Amino acid sequence: MKVDLKGMSRKELEKLQKDVEKALSKVSQKELKLARDAAAKAAAKHGFSLDDITTAPARKPRKVAKGPKTKAAPKYANPADATQTWTGKGRQPVWFKETVAAGKAPESMEI
Repeated sequence: MKVDLKGMSRKELEKLQKDVEKALSKVSQKELKLARDAAAKAAAKHGFSLDDITTAPARKPRKVAKGPKTKAAPKYANPADATQTWTGKGRQPVWFKETVAAGKAPESMEI
């Protein structure tokens, strides 16, 4: 269907524009309904409803930082160098491992 736009008046063009917008809206609604129906059919094939899939699950609230972390007090000190300390948490320092391997009890290095 060819329309001679050059021969139409302003009113005729505006009416045509409104008619085209209405037609586009109807086609868009029809396509959206078809897409929803297809999605609902695919969801039902897997045992879900469309609402099950489109509704987001509740998320856990994020933890808010409470402030800067404080360092734990040292629990062990190196008998050879008292400036080397360890809290007893995390990876054991080399000096601690070597001292224990040499036969010294960890309790003897407690501060």
